[in-house]
Parts: sequence; structure tokens; C-alpha cells
Amino acid sequence: MIPKDYPRVNIEAVKPQIDCGRYPIKRVVGEKVAVSADIYKEGHDKLSAVLKARKVGEKAWQESPMTLALNDDWYGEFSVTEIGPWEYTIEAYADHYRSWVEEISKKNVPGAQLGSELLEGMAIIRKSAAIAKGEDRARIESIIGAMDNALGAGEQQGVIDLGIGGVLHSLMAKYPDRSEGYELAPTLKVMVNRPISRFAAWYEFFPRSQSATPHKHGTLQDSIRRLPEIKAMGFDVIYLPPIHPIGHSFRKGKNNSLTAAPGDVGSPWAIGNEHGGHTGLEPQLGTWDDWDRFVAACRELEIEIALDYVMNCSPDHPYVTAHPEWFFHRPDGSIKYAENPPKKYQDVYPLNFGTTDRAGLWQEMLRVFLFWVDKGVTTFRVDNPHTKPVPFWEWVIGQVHRQHPGVIFLAEAFTKPKMMRLLA
Repeated sequence: MIPKDYPRVNIEAVKPQIDCGRYPIKRVVGEKVAVSADIYKEGHDKLSAVLKARKVGEKAWQESPMTLALNDDWYGEFSVTEIGPWEYTIEAYADHYRSWVEEISKKNVPGAQLGSELLEGMAIIRKSAAIAKGEDRARIESIIGAMDNALGAGEQQGVIDLGIGGVLHSLMAKYPDRSEGYELAPTLKVMVNRPISRFAAWYEFFPRSQSATPHKHGTLQDSIRRLPEIKAMGFDVIYLPPIHPIGHSFRKGKNNSLTAAPGDVGSPWAIGNEHGGHTGLEPQLGTWDDWDRFVAACRELEIEIALDYVMNCSPDHPYVTAHPEWFFHRPDGSIKYAENPPKKYQDVYPLNFGTTDRAGLWQEMLRVFLFWVDKGVTTFRVDNPHTKPVPFWEWVIGQVHRQHPGVIFLAEAFTKPKMMRLLA
């Protein structure tokens, strides 16, 4: 079947892009995005190309001209000035005016009769006049009028001089006829984040270890006293392990022993007890007022907070009774604890992303992220993301970024290179 329409310009090998545009590239605010592409078409027409960029959701494009190097290689760049998702594309078209200027310049030899070529050129110029605005339109129309007068008087060289003059040349570049152009689709994406997402110095910080009194459980208030020292060492991110209530059942003792002695506080990664789960605060660390004071102290020192996001539940977690379908079950109906043979984690139940209540589980995990963002957390160190479905991460990160585009996600994944690349 003969196509009714088809692109007259070929745009290929666009860089940068990841997996043919399946995933966004990443930049930090204020950086430039350098773009290259192979752009060409049949015949001998001169081509022009523009790089178009905008923040997702905006209507107007920011356009900048691309430059031809060698062998149909074109280059351009744009700046990303705001945090959040951006998109970019390329529009290329046959530049009929520049093609005409080249043609008329070659043909303009002594004795040549160029009446037809001059009329063709004037038709091209009139198309640009029709799309020009304000004073620019008046200037182009004035030049067209002068060309008409010179043509009527038989002054061929005068018409040519007006048609290829510098004044008209700049105006035609401003108002080209793109009606036969081609725009690359779909657009390519850029995720723009804060400069600290490119590099940051993290200090791993256990609040329960910050007491000035030996063998006494530390608190958030104790932790505040340590912050100036940490800032003075050059750190700009405090990385906290889980700070949620810790389970009682099968609580691990010192040095990961299977039996906890009286007073052993357990592993922070075994999350949940009668005081709450992933949106709870371990009571021995303090109150929510203490947390607010800790966040305020960090902000005063320009220290950001990264929280370990761990999808582990202790057997005492509220999810276990409220949503037993979110867990793996043995044939006898009991819930399976986490294992990585020969290691066993009796104090931890992993979540089952194959649950029949996928929507409920995903929405709850999103709620936890948003809860802690509202509490002042700006970065999440995600524990073992390679053991959860990649589509979940794509969805939940997208949902968080819709509301809080500056939130940073770090994948703590020690796994196969291809999975690590995909998570990145």
C-alpha cells in the first residue's frame, strides 16, 4: 500500500537516550544536555534542525538551533533549569530558502536568464512573510515589494541582491517554512534532580548508639548533639537505618545470636510491633516532637536525611494480622520467614509481591514513602530492590516524583550487573 504521507527527513541515532527512550536520562538542575543525531534526506536540499525541550506538562517548547558538523552529524544543547521530568525532541526540515539562495548563487552567471528561479524564490519568501509577526512581517513584505519593483523594471541583479541580502537572510532564518518538516516522536525524557543527587558524602548514623552514657540506649535528642561534629567532618547527608518499632518475636541478640538476652534491642531491620510499623517511631528513640527537632537541627546545618527503606516485617508487624495475604505462606498455613541459604532470618517476614492484593500492597508502600517525605526525609536508601518487581519501582518512584520531584532514591543492590543497570 502506498503511504499517504511519510517523513521527508530522516532523524536517526539520537543521543543521549536509554533503551530507545524507554527510560529517562538523568541530569541535575543547571546542567546542559548535549544532543547529537544523524539528520539527512534525499536530494540536495539544505536542511535545518532545531532542538526542542520543555518541562513535562508545559505547552511551549524552548527551541535552539542545531549545528551541522560532518557526514550529516548534527549537534545541539539545552539547559535544564528546574527539578522534575523534562522531555526533548528534534524537528528537522528542508530549508527551502537556503536551498534557493545556493541555487540562485550558482546560476547567476553573465547572460543567465533567471526569471523563473526568481519567482520561485519570491514565493518562498512570501510563505515566511505569512507566518512572520509584527515589524518582522512588515520588513519582509517591504523587501518583497522592492523585489517586485526591481523585477518589473527588468533589474534581475537587483532582485537577487535583495533576495539573498543579510537582512532578509536573518529574517528567513527566524520564520522558516516547516510545513514539510518532521518531528521525532515519541519524545525523549530527562529526569532532573538536585545537585546533591550527583554526589554527596553520607554518614551512616545509628541514633540508638549516640548516648553519652555507656550501655544506655541513645535517643534522637542525643543524636542532635552529634550533628555539628558530623557537619565539621564534611558530611552533608545523615543516613539512618530503620528507626521504626522493632519486633519482639525471634528477636536477634548481640552479634546476630538467635536468642536475645534481656535488654537486647534487636535488629532495626525487623520492623514492627504493638507500637506500629513502617510509619511508626521506635519509642526508645523518642517522640515525634523529638523527631521534628532532629529534622530542624539537620536543616539548620544544611544536612539532609536519608532513611533506609526496608520492606521487612517482624512477626509482630501490624501488617501480619491486617494483611496476611501480603506474605508468603507454607503449605501448613504459617508465614515463611526470610532466608538466603545458609542464612536464616527468623525475625523477618518478606513481603510477597505476587499477592492477590497487589494494588493494596503497592499503595501502602507508596503511602510509607510519602509519609516520610512529609516528615522531612529527602533521600531513600532502598534495601534489596532487586528482590522486588522492577515495574513496582518504576511506578512508585514515578508517583513520589509527581508530588516531590526532588526526592532521591538509592538502590542498595548487590546483584547481577544487568539488574543493577536496570535499577539505575
